[in-house]
Amino acid sequence: MTEFDITPALLLRGYANGIFPMAESRDDPEVFWVDPRRRGVLPLDGFHVSRSLARAMRRSRWTLKINTDFDSTVQGCADRSDTWINPKISRLYSALHSSGHAHSIEIWDDAHLVGGVYGVVLGGSFFGESMFSRRSNASKMALAACVDRLRRGGFTLFDTQFLTDHLATLGAVEITRARYHDRLRGALSNTKADFNTPAPTTLYSVMQRMTQTS
Repeated sequence: MTEFDITPALLLRGYANGIFPMAESRDDPEVFWVDPRRRGVLPLDGFHVSRSLARAMRRSRWTLKINTDFDSTVQGCADRSDTWINPKISRLYSALHSSGHAHSIEIWDDAHLVGGVYGVVLGGSFFGESMFSRRSNASKMALAACVDRLRRGGFTLFDTQFLTDHLATLGAVEITRARYHDRLRGALSNTKADFNTPAPTTLYSVMQRMTQTS
């Protein structure tokens, strides 16, 4: 694909139709669409908070923030030896963030961004794109905070794209493409979901809510 093939508006239409973009590597300028035969989803009522994660969140002095440094969160996710996030994709998601369609959940240690998750919102769907961790458990804490916010905001679908061993330990499962598209249609019709619904602002309060309902 050329530099001009994918626009933010086209990207949103892609998500609404169950596909998402990737690049082969950060140095490959080409971007292609993906529609997996098997799709990873994270049931919002099935997120698993282990005892060790709950203990870490209870004791943590880190700060939970939302959308304070979206671009740095994306770059944190891309800061690895093998990544599908190239400059074109970074620019596209930055544009979606500016329009209110993409969000970051961030974990800060004083002035240092130590972990986070970012994704795209459409209707009652959250399309999780990537997460990163520079400190032990930071990405898990960000993911827990994201799930808690989606629950409180009335969302019904958390798309993880693929199922990894790591996500499986947190409660993610794999469903067929057909099942995913059925669930996507239902979630897109949800006009009441709101990512900006007030939610707990500390990791301790997130931990309390998640352990009460998990």
